[in-house]
This record gives sequence, C-alpha cells and structure tokens, in this order.
Amino acid sequence: MKAFEILDSFGLDSLKQRERPDPSPGYGQILIRLRAVSLNYRDLMVVKGLYNPNLPLPRIPFSDGVGEVVALGEGVTRVKIGDRVAGIFFQKWLSGRLTEAKAQSALGGATGGLLAEYAVLDEDGVVHVPDHLTDIEAATLPCAAVTAWNALVTSGNVKAGDTVLVQGTGGVSIFALQFAQLLGAKVIATSSSDEKLERLQSLGVTETINYKQTPDWGKKVEEITGGVGHVVEVGGAGTLNQSLKAVGYGGQISLIGVLTGGKGEINTAAILMKNVRVQGIYVGSREMFEDMNRAIALHKIRPVCDRVFPLESARAALEYMETGEHFGKICIQFS
Repeated sequence: MKAFEILDSFGLDSLKQRERPDPSPGYGQILIRLRAVSLNYRDLMVVKGLYNPNLPLPRIPFSDGVGEVVALGEGVTRVKIGDRVAGIFFQKWLSGRLTEAKAQSALGGATGGLLAEYAVLDEDGVVHVPDHLTDIEAATLPCAAVTAWNALVTSGNVKAGDTVLVQGTGGVSIFALQFAQLLGAKVIATSSSDEKLERLQSLGVTETINYKQTPDWGKKVEEITGGVGHVVEVGGAGTLNQSLKAVGYGGQISLIGVLTGGKGEINTAAILMKNVRVQGIYVGSREMFEDMNRAIALHKIRPVCDRVFPLESARAALEYMETGEHFGKICIQFS
C-alpha cells in the first residue's frame, strides 16, 4: 500500500511517500480502505516536530479519515464488511472522562495515523458516519467537529438565545458556528480577512469583527453584546485576554487551540471577578462522536470543505494549511 511517513527527522521535507505491506487485522480489529482524510493544525505541528519532538519515528501522521471496512479480524461484531466508518481521535476514549491512558491513544501522534491507503483499527475505535455525507465531508468529523460539539454541547451546555463567539475560519470554528446555530444561539465571529467575514455573514453569523482593524476586539464584543456566554478559544495565549474581555459574567471559555502559542501573561483577575469558567477541550469520546453524528444526520448538516488534494499532494495540503488562507477544512481524497 501507499503510505506517507515522517522518516528519520521532523519537517515537511521528511514527509515521504513509501510502499508498505498491506496490514492484516488481528482479533477484534478491522481493516479499512481509506477513502479520504482531513487536515488539522495538529497534523502540521506533528510533521514539523512542534507537537511532540520526542515522537518515535518513522510515523504515519494524520488523525482524521473515513473509509470502507474491507476485512474483519476474529471476534468483530460492531461493524461488517462494506460499512463506511471513521476512526475516533482517541482510540481508547469510548465514554466517560479523559484519563492519561486514554490520552495516549490518539491517532497520528501517540499511535500511527491514517495517511495511508489501508489502516487497521480496533473495532471499538470507529464510528459509522452519516449516510448523507460524502467521503470528503465525513473525513472532517473526528477531530474538529467532535471538538466543537464537546465545547458547545457536552461541556458548554449552550442554549437557545445564548451568544457564542468563534475565532477565525478554521475547521473547529466553522463547526462551532454550525452547532451554535443548531442550538438556537447567535454567533459573533472574528477574522483578519474582510472576504472571509463576508462568507461568515452568508453562513448566518450575526456580527463580524476584523481583528486586525480592531485589535481590542474583546472590548468591541463586550460593547455589542454586554458579554457573550461562550467563547470558542482557538488562539491560545495570544488571544485569551481578549476572550476574557469578550466573555460575560458567568460565561465559559472553551480553550481548544494554541495557534498564537502556549505561554503568555493571562489576566487571572478577570477569570475570578467575572466568575468565568475556562474549560480545556481535548477533542472528545466515541460517545460524543456518536451523539454528534445523530444530530448531523437528523438536521442534514454539511461540513464546509475548502480544498481537496490528491494523496500524492499531501505536502502541498500541509503547506496550504500553513498559509492560513483556508475557510473550513482541507482534505485529501484517495484515488
């Protein structure tokens, strides 16, 4: 089979296509023929060695993918040959709370990833995907969509009439926009691009703010809304203080990404005085994934896909992600 591996060092130059033997499923495992994968910012960090510089190499990267079950190991009962499934991000986080052991089962990091024509996964580590979605659309779900669902539904308890602030136009933010609207919440969005802000408005965003033109955008959000009930924080240390200005008393900030870095001076007094809950969100469980899929199927939600690359252009897809020009998800389709 064709597979992309990070070879003996990190960096985009070390991501190479290789021929590997087709894998075979063991007891309780299934063999999947991949049809599509999607990119997350984490994948770029893994390839460049910024996510975990001690990750053993060589390593197949990428956590998110969808494919067809083509072989079953002995004892498999959850799926059958021909089923269309996606791998869950944490292969051992089926339900309940995240633990250290569950956190060590992430695809494309602690364990091998899905940037290959075939993959073997435990039968417990997959979910069936909504029938109305294309392979490309279904491949966007395991990380970004589950993260947004966890942030707003499982951990966030967003209700109709609430106001949600999303940052930028990456996969998590667009899914958060869609789920917030599904819940009856209003959405405010930030971006550095007026063109992207116009596209966000076409998706039903109530208010948009260009954060380059309005550097103190948190204060602007507070002026417009009196303080939002929920912030989907994907920036990290560089944007968290602005989010603390934007969030209302008793609100929640779902801390998801570190696009602006992981360290900085944080206004902890604002967390205290405004009674704010700052909740770390690290994707979610299989149970969350299945709950989300039922909602997506019922309401016929369609993920927003920006560009689709062939497998041979995996590096080009990562380079495109690095530009930050995408709106929604970047995907790779297998021939």
